Order: sequence, then C-alpha cells, then structure tokens
Amino acid sequence: MTRKRKPLPAFRSEAEERRFWESRDSTDYVNWRKSERGRFPNLKPSTRAISLRLPVNLLERIKIAANKRDVPYQSLIKVWLAEKIDSA
Repeated sequence: MTRKRKPLPAFRSEAEERRFWESRDSTDYVNWRKSERGRFPNLKPSTRAISLRLPVNLLERIKIAANKRDVPYQSLIKVWLAEKIDSA
C-alpha cells in the first residue's frame, strides 16, 4: 500500500525551514525509498586560517620538500598533518 505524503510548505527562509524539520519526521513528507544519493564533486570542506609559529629553519626545510614535490608548502603541511592523525 502506498502511503500518502504530506505536501511540503513553502519556506520564507532557511531558518524557518530548519525550525520546521526540527519538530517533524521527514518520512511524513519524503519517500526515502525513491531517493537517490547526491553527489557534490565541487564541495570543499570548510577551512579556518590559523597562525602557527615555526622555526625559520624548519619552515625552510618544509618549503624545500614541497618544492621537490611541486606542491605549495601549506598544502604539504596539511597532507602531513592528516597522515599523522590518521596513523595515530
């Protein structure tokens, strides 16, 4: 038996929609069995700038390593940090 879904209201703002979904079950409005997985290939993770003081010698060694790999040194630092966290 097919379940009758409630119609979605028109929202005036994202905040109004957020409040709506906080108190309701989406299965009353959406047939999740017919849903498709979304893909967002251009979605970039949020980033936050930080200030990190490094000894000049260490920074120069990092820049040399990045230059050998033909990548920006800040990108190399992020890769190394992620690898270290993943292996911990």
